Parts: sequence; C-alpha cells; structure tokens
Amino acid sequence: MKILLSGTASDSHTWNLVYLRLFLEELGHEVVGLGPCVSAELLTDACRRHAPDAVVLSSVNGHGYRDGLTAVRRLRSEPALAALPVVLGGKLGVAGRSQDEDVARLLEAGCDAVLGDDPDALRGFLAAGTRREVTA
Repeated sequence: MKILLSGTASDSHTWNLVYLRLFLEELGHEVVGLGPCVSAELLTDACRRHAPDAVVLSSVNGHGYRDGLTAVRRLRSEPALAALPVVLGGKLGVAGRSQDEDVARLLEAGCDAVLGDDPDALRGFLAAGTRREVTA
C-alpha cells in the first residue's frame, strides 16, 4: 500500500514523521513523506501527483484539530480524492479537555479515523484496507 505521510500545516516537528515512516515501512508499505508544515493545498497537490492508497497526518504541536480539519476539508473538496482514506494521529489540542467533540467534527468532515498516538490503532486501520464510501 502506498501511504502519503505528512505533518500538519503549523507543525514543524519531524521526529514523529521519522518514526512513523520507519514504522510504516517495517509493515511493508511504500511511504511518500512530505515532511513538516504541509499546507492543505500542498497536501492535495501531492495526493493528486502520487495517487496514494491512504493519507496519514501527524501532529505533535497540539494543533492537529485545526490543521487536520482544514486539510481533510480541502481533500474532500476534490472529487478525485473524496474516497481517499485519511487518518489523523497525534495531539489534537492544547486545552487539556475532552476531545470527543473535536474527533466527531473531524470524522464528520471526512477523516476516516482519528487515532491519537497509538501505533497499533494505525496498524489496525491500515490492515482493514477499507476505503471511504462516497455517494453522489
């Protein structure tokens, strides 16, 4: 499976992306890494160019909700990318409160999964190999 791995727009961390790349490659996936600070437009362009089977977004800085929402809405606005599986992991916020509402909004906007920082959850999501159902 070809996976496009990316940081979010405001997140300059790279250690998480290095770890995830190694983890995904160890599982046998081909990984296209975009690096940190990836805008929604750059992410969308890269998805069109590389035609991945899934997108994995990672956030460490605590702005994963805001950046992830922008990214997934941009991806879902493209008809050719509407069924592309998108998973977001890492820190969603910095407020220290329950994030159930944020997760629900991300799922409603088009994320297929919001996984926190559990690599086994990511492994399970990718192993399921499901694609998003889109009705016109």
